[in-house]
Amino acid sequence: MITPVNCKNCLRFLKLSNYHILSRFDNLTIVQSHYFSLPKMTAQQKWTIEKMNILSLPLEDKRKLYKGPDYIVLDNIDPWSKYVTQNKQALESKKHTSDDINEFKKIQIDSNKNKKISEKVSIFKGDITKLEVDAIVNAANARLKAGGGVDGAIHRSAGPLLQQECDSLGGCPTGEAKITGGYNLPAKYIIHTVGPQDGSAQKLQSCYETCLSHLKKYQLQSIAFPCISTGIYGFPNRLAAHIALQTARKYLEANEGVDRIIFCTFMPIDVDIYETLMQMYFPVQEFN
Repeated sequence: MITPVNCKNCLRFLKLSNYHILSRFDNLTIVQSHYFSLPKMTAQQKWTIEKMNILSLPLEDKRKLYKGPDYIVLDNIDPWSKYVTQNKQALESKKHTSDDINEFKKIQIDSNKNKKISEKVSIFKGDITKLEVDAIVNAANARLKAGGGVDGAIHRSAGPLLQQECDSLGGCPTGEAKITGGYNLPAKYIIHTVGPQDGSAQKLQSCYETCLSHLKKYQLQSIAFPCISTGIYGFPNRLAAHIALQTARKYLEANEGVDRIIFCTFMPIDVDIYETLMQMYFPVQEFN
């Protein structure tokens, strides 16, 4: 026996007397008496319902889904302005090259916004899957199938329903991005983007621009990026960092409703590059 009831806020599997909520369509929620059986749910029904379920959970309940207690909240990630103050001596020793200066000349920055914007960017050295932010970016492949590196780590931490949702998206062209739920990750959403394998700077810039465009579309305020395309895709690490920082700087100057853009630097070479180049794009003190 299927019974329709009106319930605007029923997004989860809830037990109501002798009934279980099965799914929700607009303001109509379908419930079933548990004295009767229904056909097994399809894969799409499973991830759709579970995604809505998780997104509706209070934060403390969602944290019970994480793989462990070592998640990192946004307040524990220093903004660049504080990072510079705490690491001034080490940062002063990092020198820009002539190529860095030529790349930097490709954009114009509004120096009046330096202080405010320096509080909206961060370097994070570690595992992107541990970040409790609105969205993390996955360096995905065009088929949106779980792979190695960051991609594999994200899929393993999120759980199998992530692949089911990815399978429903029909892949993703190079330079574009598609969004899914975060499932068992601390992040609410995952933005999957496909970096170039042919060294195209334009396509890599498009990856960052498209990912950032999802912030406004989905009303997100924090996002964490890995170093897109610099692994097995072979994009030069330093040029990739320039592209990431240029795109972030432009976005932050034009959009105020962002709390933080985080650059995750797992490899020592990327830590060194970002610590050097962020001094150009996000100057804080005179030595920058």
